[in-house]
Amino acid sequence: MFSKRSDGVKVKNLDPVTKAAPFFMPTRIGAQNFMQAEFRCEPIDEFIARQRKLGNSYTYTHLMIAALVRLLYLRPKLNYFINHNVIYERKDITVCMVVKKQLADDGEDVDLKFHFTGRESLPQIKQYVDSEIEKHIAPDSVYGTTKDADILGKLPNWLFRLALKFIRFLDRHNMMPKSLIEASCFHCSVFLTNLKSIKIDAILHHLYEFGNASLFVAMGKEKIAPVVEKNKELKLGKVMNVGISMDERVADGFYFAKSLRIWKDIFANLDCLLESMPDDGSKKLTIKKRKKNKKTKVKKSKKQNAKKQQEKQQKQLIKQQKEKLKEEKEKIKEEIKHIKQEKKRKEAE
Repeated sequence: MFSKRSDGVKVKNLDPVTKAAPFFMPTRIGAQNFMQAEFRCEPIDEFIARQRKLGNSYTYTHLMIAALVRLLYLRPKLNYFINHNVIYERKDITVCMVVKKQLADDGEDVDLKFHFTGRESLPQIKQYVDSEIEKHIAPDSVYGTTKDADILGKLPNWLFRLALKFIRFLDRHNMMPKSLIEASCFHCSVFLTNLKSIKIDAILHHLYEFGNASLFVAMGKEKIAPVVEKNKELKLGKVMNVGISMDERVADGFYFAKSLRIWKDIFANLDCLLESMPDDGSKKLTIKKRKKNKKTKVKKSKKQNAKKQQEKQQKQLIKQQKEKLKEEKEKIKEEIKHIKQEKKRKEAE
């Protein structure tokens, strides 16, 4: 009915196949794909330990949110969503996640919503996320989503169904109020769940038909598993599985595959998140590999040279010993030959 939305802008000049995809696959659940990716934990743990020495306390959740924000900024199609067969680009990057006030069966769930421009650095993201979590997990705090859910939950079932149908109608025709979209945890760029915090592996979670989230990311707990190094050597390493659910209508497989490679590059070089993206709109990922201490390299090279020198000396010593043994054998043979000749001469006499 209306083409303008408070959370997104209609994408124009789409190719025919992309434009037609929402008509062939009208539902989000019918268009979802699942994938499980494996992330190495050693670079993450090394980064966290190094930053802790500098007085910065980061967690896997901080790093995952920051990496997702950077990825969606660099790969804007991942921030598309479908509404009423039309593709929209979200106006900001929104991450939703559920936080429990208490880790107990009856602990209250709080659905938190974080808004980003995509240019934020890791320290900025950590400060914002921590302040929001601290504010809304207090025992006496009531988050907006929880408050709205309580109001709907108190309605009789028939009225609840009617109210939800009306909300769906408003959303479908771009008439949903901005305040209601803001209160909905289902209207976001990506829904993140940290299953690592409850010590279970990653799952492949479904996308929600209500709302417009095109990505769902589930972090699993770390575990020891066989990994292949760059030199093709197989060994045991620490890994974290991440379950990813995506709406295939927003981008093709090539785009998703390249995005995954960039995402893994970010986690392999987390120092790139410490700097903000430039304000000029540049979307080029600059991964600065951390410089290693030159003294360490010098020490290593000295040790290697000393080891090589020692091996060379040992080889020369072994060679000399072999030559001496050979000479001794020759002397013994000569003596035996001389004794035999003397014996024969005496017998002849």
